[in-house]
Amino acid sequence: MAVPPGLPVVIVGGLHADARRAAVARLLADVPGSVVLHHDLATAAAGTVVRTIRDASGILDAGEAPLVNDCACCALREDLVPELERLRDTGGTRLAVVELWDSVEPKAMAEVVTAGGLTVTGVITAVDPALVLPYLGNGDDLADGGLAAAATDQRTVADTFARQLEYAPVLAVADSPEADDEDRELLAQLHPTARQVRIGQDLPADPAEPSGPAGSTAPAQPSGDGLTVPTPRRRALSQLAQAALAGFDVEAAAAAQHPACALLPAEADAHGVSTLVWSVRRPFHPERLYAALEDLTCAAARSRGRFWLADKPDTLFHWDAAGGALCVESTGPWLASLPDAAWDMVPPVRRAAAALDWHPEHGDRCQHLVFTSPGLDRDGLERLLESCLLTDAEYAAGPDAWQRLPHAFDTLLEV
Repeated sequence: MAVPPGLPVVIVGGLHADARRAAVARLLADVPGSVVLHHDLATAAAGTVVRTIRDASGILDAGEAPLVNDCACCALREDLVPELERLRDTGGTRLAVVELWDSVEPKAMAEVVTAGGLTVTGVITAVDPALVLPYLGNGDDLADGGLAAAATDQRTVADTFARQLEYAPVLAVADSPEADDEDRELLAQLHPTARQVRIGQDLPADPAEPSGPAGSTAPAQPSGDGLTVPTPRRRALSQLAQAALAGFDVEAAAAAQHPACALLPAEADAHGVSTLVWSVRRPFHPERLYAALEDLTCAAARSRGRFWLADKPDTLFHWDAAGGALCVESTGPWLASLPDAAWDMVPPVRRAAAALDWHPEHGDRCQHLVFTSPGLDRDGLERLLESCLLTDAEYAAGPDAWQRLPHAFDTLLEV
């Protein structure tokens, strides 16, 4: 596989630091001429972020970036693109690997790099499967573990890890002797569309590109990307390097996480892990749902999706739960509540997602929640969710009556 022209950039992140470093080391070994750019946010207490650039042989350059508005992550944003541009303009770098600090999320950095005019060819989250459940269950604030990216950072370990995991199309999976079938199944169900690459795998992704017998030589040939392939014969890239260079669409990745059109997991049940997909066309009674939030949040290691409250029929709500904590937020209107003239301002992917599941009466309004966990009580969870819906009599009373129901979520949504 030829390396693309210009300066390809691959982003490697994840809270599992040992797995992340192993994935980065694998890329350095697999792609000659690759370098790693890393900003260490742990030094923020001293007022700066330490930047290092290294290759397979060691550190090539080091420097500091001052904090921006007392924010280490803001300093990273300001410094990242200029450093990548410098690597590009200096020449000689075939692949820039951006190794994110522990709690930095890949979505924001992929968008920063792309907005800076550079090409992100891959986003990879490194994972130790034995640590997936412990991290999803960790509701501690990042600040408590020295992992906050800013003084105002209020994220938790669980929700940060979940976003890191679910955004990346490629998971670099560590060979963990502590991991069992349940751990691997949980990882697969949480992100079923991800390409998983074992970090320890050393095999070429394309056996049709042999490295040639020992000592064999071949004339240097242009690779088709403006670079000359050194002799002996070109070595096929590993599966991880192939994934790093496969290409990445920032807009599509963002759409895949938006609650209105997210690519959520499907029904599954294997090795003690279950995923329940609950989708109905009746609104929630706001007061009954509010009373059940704690039980619903703790019912699964991870749950997410979109939902519809009877007293707020025009608003699409996002459900995002991990680590025993739930985030509920308004993400704008359901398309069914918009005038026809406003549809042209809606992204095509959103319109397509709504059209695929359009209801003649309710349009795109629905409950679509997904719960994934070992030992999931599917029947009990479904009964609890159904008890939060409008009853037949309440539903028959119609939208005008629904508006007079208790506005139980108002206080939560104002926070």
